[in-house]
Amino acid sequence: MTASKNVQITDELYAYILAHSTPPDSVQQDLITRTHEVLPDHAVMQVPPEQGVYLTMLTQLAAPQFAVEVGTFTGYSSLAIARGLPEGGRLLCCDVSDEYTSIARETWLKAGVADRVELRIAPALDTLNALPSYPHIGLAFIDANKDGYVGYWEALVPRMLPGGLILADNVLYSGRVADAHPEGPAADIHVFNQHVRDDPRVDVVILPIADGLTFARVKS
Repeated sequence: MTASKNVQITDELYAYILAHSTPPDSVQQDLITRTHEVLPDHAVMQVPPEQGVYLTMLTQLAAPQFAVEVGTFTGYSSLAIARGLPEGGRLLCCDVSDEYTSIARETWLKAGVADRVELRIAPALDTLNALPSYPHIGLAFIDANKDGYVGYWEALVPRMLPGGLILADNVLYSGRVADAHPEGPAADIHVFNQHVRDDPRVDVVILPIADGLTFARVKS
């Protein structure tokens, strides 16, 4: 199998991609700037602009009445999802940091989406396991501690509606998942990728967006 149709993303090509995609608006740009100013050592955790556009568009297409995000950080991805929700749609955000999510709360208010977002500060697995066990989630986005991905997946899949979408971020982990013997978080992600690939409840593809994005659809 060859990869001849794949394009190497250079800095110049990435700039071209951004220049020909919907750009961040003023709220999003302020959030990008503030995250880099306040949390310079952790700003890399923020999803990039093109991924935010993708999340909004995908949420608009899926039109979930209830969505879940695992790992919120300063709120870029949650803002993207919240903006794509249909009328009456709700987003539950799971995180453990008051510091990071305080920025997210301010951003949701500024963007006018705070009324459709609920934030729970607690271990995400506890929050997920406390949700009703029947299928009721239309879309889920996982972007938290990598050693927890399999646990989050197993908590989410039985709660997903038929046709529901699960997205997981950083599933290429800077390419290190393809190492002969991946270590640390890359090893955790490799285990997760194998787990998802072998799960008969979903159809799945890994998209080379940003650091790799799993796109899974729960079978009917």
